[in-house]
Amino acid sequence: MTSTRVAVLGTGLVGTSIAMAAIRAGDRPVGWDADAGHAARAAERGGFAAAASLEEAVHDADLVIVASPIGTLADVSLRALGASTAAVVSDAGSVKGAVVREVTAGAGEDARRFVGGHPMGGSERSGPDHASASVVDDIVWVLTPTPASDPVAVDRLEAWIRSIGARPMRMEPSRHDRLVGFVSHLPQIAATSLMGLVADEEAGEPEILLLAAGGFRDLTRLAASNPGLWSEILLSNRAAISEAVGLYVERLLRLRDLIGAAAGEDVRSAFATAKAARLSLAAKPQVRSGVAVMQVPIPDRPGALAQLTAALGESGVNIEDLQIVHSPEGGRGVVHLMVAATSADVAATTLAAQGFDPTRLA
Repeated sequence: MTSTRVAVLGTGLVGTSIAMAAIRAGDRPVGWDADAGHAARAAERGGFAAAASLEEAVHDADLVIVASPIGTLADVSLRALGASTAAVVSDAGSVKGAVVREVTAGAGEDARRFVGGHPMGGSERSGPDHASASVVDDIVWVLTPTPASDPVAVDRLEAWIRSIGARPMRMEPSRHDRLVGFVSHLPQIAATSLMGLVADEEAGEPEILLLAAGGFRDLTRLAASNPGLWSEILLSNRAAISEAVGLYVERLLRLRDLIGAAAGEDVRSAFATAKAARLSLAAKPQVRSGVAVMQVPIPDRPGALAQLTAALGESGVNIEDLQIVHSPEGGRGVVHLMVAATSADVAATTLAAQGFDPTRLA
């Protein structure tokens, strides 16, 4: 198979990870960044070439992925379209409506080679030092073609996305922005608000964070995200986010009122509904019909997690999802595993044989 010449414009966490995944697939990526030092560091970590200019990066590219800051996506995409006569150009921004409209309006005939995109991968960390090809593994990669997009260009882009290990999904730009407002942007707001609330309480209760257990740490992990990046994202999607926050507040107030009224059955029902929905959120569609969640205390020492995962692997148990929460006192932690329900008994037996004490939660 002929390798694809890929230009990645913007070498942060997402751009560098995409370039690394392209190398793994046998492609020949080149990276460019407005900050030359940033690009050089990313290229060294990722094992790809760094171009001196945008034009140099895209002049013979088959495919261009624009992963620059959200406020520059449309401008960089238009520059890329103008610098190449044949390359398919896509972006990797988390808000699609404004970018797609601006590029479509400004590109003229070249708009046929532009397809908006959003790889649904990343982390609360930022920068190329935290990049990895695994960031794109089995993620949903949303594409938002318009009537102006050439169907051949869309098909080429989808085929390439599959080749590097992700799953393309087509969606209208406005629908994308509304849905990510709920499942991506709202969680960031909730985590930031909760962390800010507790930080304010710490002024009068300096010991409050010493009591923070796994649930609090899980819920506030996103509060460690890049402030500048998230400020841009949220303001760019403010209409959809306002709707999502409003509905979330209504739900919080409804639950507050049920608790205040001591409506025990209604409170239990709300929790049961949410639990069932969460358990259906498995890593892969083929296991959503039945998953098991297991809690496993684990010593905080080198090799403990590797022992656990290796034992399950040798027994043929696939881990669908995994989280580890360290105790604030140190010395131990708790692993939460999600496995297919049909593998739960084997997983429990295997872990017990290794000296662990697993508890099935669901």
